[in-house]
Amino acid sequence: MFRLSQRLPAALGGLRHASSAGESQRTALYDFHVQKGGKIVNFGGYAMPVQYSDQSIIASHLHTRQVGSIFDVSHMLQTRIFGKDGAACLESVCTADILGTPDGSGGLTLFTNEAGGILDDLIVNKVSEKELYVVSNAAMKQQDMGIMSAAVSNFKAQGKDVAIEFLNPTDQSLVAVQGPQVAAELSKLLPKDAALEQLYFMRSFVTSLAGIPDVRITRCGYTGEDGVEISVESSQVQNLTESLLQSGILKLAGLGARDSLRLEAGLCLYGSDIDAKTTPVEAALAWLVSKRRRTTRDFPGAEVILGQLKQGVSRRRVGLQMLGAKPPPARSGVAIFSQGQQVGQVTSGGPSPSTNRNIAMGYVTENLKAIGTKVELKVRDKFYEAEICNMPFVKANYYIKPKQ
Repeated sequence: MFRLSQRLPAALGGLRHASSAGESQRTALYDFHVQKGGKIVNFGGYAMPVQYSDQSIIASHLHTRQVGSIFDVSHMLQTRIFGKDGAACLESVCTADILGTPDGSGGLTLFTNEAGGILDDLIVNKVSEKELYVVSNAAMKQQDMGIMSAAVSNFKAQGKDVAIEFLNPTDQSLVAVQGPQVAAELSKLLPKDAALEQLYFMRSFVTSLAGIPDVRITRCGYTGEDGVEISVESSQVQNLTESLLQSGILKLAGLGARDSLRLEAGLCLYGSDIDAKTTPVEAALAWLVSKRRRTTRDFPGAEVILGQLKQGVSRRRVGLQMLGAKPPPARSGVAIFSQGQQVGQVTSGGPSPSTNRNIAMGYVTENLKAIGTKVELKVRDKFYEAEICNMPFVKANYYIKPKQ
């Protein structure tokens, strides 16, 4: 893990896996990004746009919240798991109830280690009883491939029916389209019988889009807005992106806006806000340990995590908002103080374009986690007042199925 290069924009303070472009892999949209004025950096081993010449990071952030934006996320690991024992196999290394998930649905889950630490966060979609579609983080790609491959090998050695396929970005790309006008723009490119209004948050289906067959659309994202992630053959991803841009409503966005958007949404960045030494309970992610798995107690680190649920922890991830007149933003690594003693540390932070406040998330001692608790943040050897606050920092706008 390394710190962000000082040459990168300050809004990327949360991106611990970013640096100058250097030697890195390229997604299928690389030339398109350069053509469109993308400023390229290395993120997770891939050359990715941090922003585009037509918009500042703040303008791109606000356009996503108010209209909609297109993000290339092809650097992320896409995986398919096949076989009637595939769900049980993946459950052996994560905290989700995949067996109990309806076909066509999915959710966020965690890979954990035997000490209860978080090895990665990932989205698992249950395509059918015999197929899963998984998306996990680019920076942890080699680790995650190893975790899933080992689980598959273990099940195969027991005579179980399971196989795995890792999708190479040269063959399969992933594009996130986020914002309130995304559904309307997608509808223009979908077949009339596609029924996008029935595709609720964390649901997924395969259809044609902009005349391109076999496109997987999943209603999810990393911004807190309604939106989708689109898995498409790399040979067609530029055609798809150009079709999405054609009306002039949606715009391209890069890593800078993606980071500030996810911070406002209270979403964790692996390697900054969560890591192998952080448990789901400490990270305020205990809700990702499903009810059935708490009963079966058969995921890595179950005894540690379930013990913490019962007995508590000494620290907790919280939201922070800075107080007073024009305080400087508190970035990753800033110390948190209470009554002259250090009580925690900021893990992500920066200006919030949507609220015009400086916000952050970090870990504090358990006795200080209550909303409204006052603390001090030490920024460049000066102390600034802040308070513990609710997350997300802006209202989530996910397209949730109405309760019956």
